[in-house]
Amino acid sequence: MDKAAVNGIALEYEVSGTGEPVIFIHGALIADSFRPLLGEPTPDKYRLIMYHRRDYMGSSNAAVPVSLAQQAADCRELLRHLDVERAHIVGHSLGGCIALQFTLDNPDTVQSLALLEPALIVGSSGPAYREALVRGQQRYREGSAETVVDEFLRARFGAGYRAALDRRLPGAFEQAVTDSATSFELELPGWLDWSFGEVEARRIIQPVLAVLGSESNALWARFGETHRLLLEWLPHVQEFILPDAAHGLQMQNPHGMAVALADFWAYHPIQHPA
Repeated sequence: MDKAAVNGIALEYEVSGTGEPVIFIHGALIADSFRPLLGEPTPDKYRLIMYHRRDYMGSSNAAVPVSLAQQAADCRELLRHLDVERAHIVGHSLGGCIALQFTLDNPDTVQSLALLEPALIVGSSGPAYREALVRGQQRYREGSAETVVDEFLRARFGAGYRAALDRRLPGAFEQAVTDSATSFELELPGWLDWSFGEVEARRIIQPVLAVLGSESNALWARFGETHRLLLEWLPHVQEFILPDAAHGLQMQNPHGMAVALADFWAYHPIQHPA
């Protein structure tokens, strides 16, 4: 992977294809979560940008807590480094929250926004979710990183997640354990401090694809509640239910996710002046 100097750190990134820029913002723990999706055939007219957020894998180890606004600023500086003025934004889980903050901070840069089950702390389930995240951090500090990472992913991806993850993304679990301090110690405080609700959602006027895994609501009802609130709040939102997937989404059904995203981008192309 290449590296870009942004905001005093270095971010790993790779680019494939040419045409309309698309940038993918990964969630907690699994920095390569979009790699299975990028391995799927996609139209030739897109320039796909995948990067590792600060403190993940080979990106700089800043070793200090970071806010979601700073994470969004990192993404913006990476796009500037690549001479990208306008792009399609795709965010998964915590990366979806960063994508929302990016859109609020840089509305003129965002052509479209795809939210793959963003990890919002909202609705009636919000307080319980916040408490669960705090408990997870405490368990991480007191116990085995491998055990806590497994519990975190199993709760979101389903009981049989590990075999599919190892098949589609070999080594991802082990790397998630290595990067777990980033997720639990450096990102979680900023995640818990971040605020997003209906007022902020109404400010997002770009077309949005709100994605929910077909198995997610049954696995954890909070995913379904967040999805319903996004459909109510966002002014220009389109719903997509990804079959055969829970919160792992692009890792559990990369082909279905790739097709849905390509269709969405084609419907909302970046218009260049004549």
